[in-house]
Amino acid sequence: MRAGTDRRTPIRTLLAGAADGAPVRVTGWVKTSRFSKNVSFVHLFDGSTPQTVQVILDVDQAEAFKTRLGIGAAVAITGTWKASPGGHQAFEVAAGAIEIVGDCDPSDYPIQRKATSLEHLRTLAHLRPRTNTFQSVFRVRNAASWHIHRFFQERGFMWVHTPIITASDAEGAGEMFEIVAGDPPFFGKRTFLTVSGQLAVENFAQAFTDVYTFGPTFRAENSHTPRHAAEFWMIEPEIAFANLDDVIALAEAFVKEVTLATIADCEGDFDFFDQRIEPGVKAAVIGAVEQPFHRVTWHEAQKILVGVQRDWEYPVGPGTSLQSEHERFLAEEYFKGPVFVTNYPADQKAFYMRLDDALTDGVATVSATDLLVPRIGEIIGGSQREERLDVLDDRIRAHGLEPEGYWWYRDLRRYGTTPHGGFGLGLERLLLWMTGMKNIRDVLPYPRTPGNAEF
Repeated sequence: MRAGTDRRTPIRTLLAGAADGAPVRVTGWVKTSRFSKNVSFVHLFDGSTPQTVQVILDVDQAEAFKTRLGIGAAVAITGTWKASPGGHQAFEVAAGAIEIVGDCDPSDYPIQRKATSLEHLRTLAHLRPRTNTFQSVFRVRNAASWHIHRFFQERGFMWVHTPIITASDAEGAGEMFEIVAGDPPFFGKRTFLTVSGQLAVENFAQAFTDVYTFGPTFRAENSHTPRHAAEFWMIEPEIAFANLDDVIALAEAFVKEVTLATIADCEGDFDFFDQRIEPGVKAAVIGAVEQPFHRVTWHEAQKILVGVQRDWEYPVGPGTSLQSEHERFLAEEYFKGPVFVTNYPADQKAFYMRLDDALTDGVATVSATDLLVPRIGEIIGGSQREERLDVLDDRIRAHGLEPEGYWWYRDLRRYGTTPHGGFGLGLERLLLWMTGMKNIRDVLPYPRTPGNAEF
């Protein structure tokens, strides 16, 4: 392998404006090839861009390599970048030296030039990144992840690596993967894969003010919906000296900036989603984030739903909870854009959410919010945290938990506590909304769902 910067020239770099006549070395995989008496060429991709580069072969090269330059073959080609007489591309590579780095028999290669369902491609998770759809999905996932870090780092937030192994249930739901490693337990107590880094990152907010964690989380839910997975990535910022209004302002700025920056970075990929996955998705998402986000309380949202003449699958009104159909109606049809729903009934939310000072229609509520967006429903859940120790203890017990198990979390309320809050956003939900993809399994590199951990 060559050393230094001449190891290869990314196709993205070539297409951005390499000089006519420049010597180049391109590496990649064959997308298509065509051999004839008059002209022979291959199209290569290398993952750096949605576009391929055309490589022209002379008669001798075509004869020597036509049996080995089929779809899927890995190649390295040294040649010259020159203007193309063809109408489909402005420039092409005139091949000089051709090296077959990795052979691929096109007769049994599982990825062929024909329509293949996304469901079938999930059985080929090791090869599906070579397809157009998943090339775009994972470039966008990479760009979004970068802009998530950039958003927080530019605002002075500190990235905290919270533990994946935990003894605490952050949600109080009990749907956790338990770690079984020896008897007695390896860690001296029952431990689990984390469902959230929030409780741990709150500790750091009480020392560094503005922090975030971004990493894998796990839910042992036996759910087979297109929106749920057993392993996914969560972004969870936490800010001290803050209330619910501060949390909402941060969440709105976050969604807007990360979304627009990702689309700008991956314009060709979003054109692909617009044309092949969800027509109009690019303009719809841009339009959604360029307007102010709406805001409504949970009780106001319920009154809206009750007033709609619709045969809901799930009931609406006092004593009910918002379901996906209600969330989508509010975002898609009523507000026609993203909307923050706030002040949920306390019995519907986690123990750590701050109890509101006054009842609403006789109901105890919490300073919590969910951000709803069209097509998806809820993508963000956040709240101001309960900073009053006595109230927190009551809320922990109300959820069937023991305060002693959260001794370190409760200590925060004893030693220099501050009003604080934050939110959690599942990266995959954001990607589904931005790209128009329909199933969370198709925005995860290796989806982990009930009955599926093949790769």
